Amino acid sequence: MTPPFLTGQLLLAMPGIGDPRFEKAVIAVCMHDERGALGIGIGRLAPRLGFHALLEQFDIPAGDSADAPVHLGGPVDPQRGFVLHSLDWGGQDTIEVDGRFALTNTIDVLRAVAEGKGPSRWLAALGYAGWNEGQLDEEMTRHGWFTVQATDTLLFDTPVEQRWGAAFQSAGVDPRLLSASAGQA
Repeated sequence: MTPPFLTGQLLLAMPGIGDPRFEKAVIAVCMHDERGALGIGIGRLAPRLGFHALLEQFDIPAGDSADAPVHLGGPVDPQRGFVLHSLDWGGQDTIEVDGRFALTNTIDVLRAVAEGKGPSRWLAALGYAGWNEGQLDEEMTRHGWFTVQATDTLLFDTPVEQRWGAAFQSAGVDPRLLSASAGQA
C-alpha cells in the first residue's frame, strides 16, 4: 500500500510535541515522497530581520518592495533563503507545490520581487525543515503532527501569530481543547 504523501499540506505541531524548536510550528510541506520531505516554517519570524535587509546582503536595491518580515523556515541550513509564493510567477528552479503554491530558492525571485515583477503573493524564509526517507511517515504515526490543506488565506493572509490556531480552526478543531499527550485505545 502506498503511504499518503503530504505535499501541499500544512503540518501543525500538536501541543507537547517534545521539541521546543517546533512548539506551535506551522510548516508548509513543499516536497514529500518516498525519499523524504522538505517543508518551510511559516509560523515564526526571524527577530529583527526584514526583507530589505535580506536584499542588502545580495546588493539588490529594495525598490518599491515591502519590507516584510522574514520567517524562520526551519532548523536546517538557516542561512539558506527560500521564497514561498503564488503560482503567478516562476523562475529558475521554481517548484510548483501540488498546484497550490510555489517555492523558489534562487536569487532571481528576490530580484523580481524588488523590481515589482515577482509573484503577487510571497513570503521569505531562512532555513527549512527536512526529514529523511520514511522519517516524517513514522512521525505521523505518533502524537506530534496534525495536517490541514494549505490555502492562500492561511499562507498569505493570516497574521503569523495567528496561523497555528487558524489552521486548526480551518479543520474544525479548537486548539484550546487539544491535549499535550496521546491516548491509548
